[in-house]
Amino acid sequence: MPTDPIQATNSLLTPYTGTVRVRVGGILVRNGAILLAAHRGLLPDGATFWSPPGGGWAFGESLKEALQREFLEETGLAVRVGRQLHLHEFRRDELQALEIFFEVLADDPATTPRLGHDPEHAPDAQLLTELAWYTPRQLLALPLAQVHPVLRGLLSTDDVFVPQVLLN
Repeated sequence: MPTDPIQATNSLLTPYTGTVRVRVGGILVRNGAILLAAHRGLLPDGATFWSPPGGGWAFGESLKEALQREFLEETGLAVRVGRQLHLHEFRRDELQALEIFFEVLADDPATTPRLGHDPEHAPDAQLLTELAWYTPRQLLALPLAQVHPVLRGLLSTDDVFVPQVLLN
């Protein structure tokens, strides 16, 4: 892996550049907070980007199967996928994705999430760095760029269940 931080960040994103991806994400709410994954490499100066767990839709999977797989890989949680909530078009530089977010419920609500891994990356080159529960108030206190657009401006966890279509 490169030792220069900028080159290291760019190499983390190389598998995703120059192509359109379809991503699924899951919104899990528990005790007034939303489970989020910290991503590195998307923002300048090493800033963390907080987004619901999720990832790429693979050929042969349904969207719900993809989300169940991604949630298990990233959080260790088995989930049931509910209704579709948000559609988000992401475009920046060489990155482009259509993101579809669903509500999810943990099969066992007592299970504590644990940071998993992304099989697309080596163990020492993971994009995900942490999992955390954030209340809407805590999200509002973060710099806007560090919060996924579907989570910006929430006043209550109820707001996350109001469907949004965010297209550039």
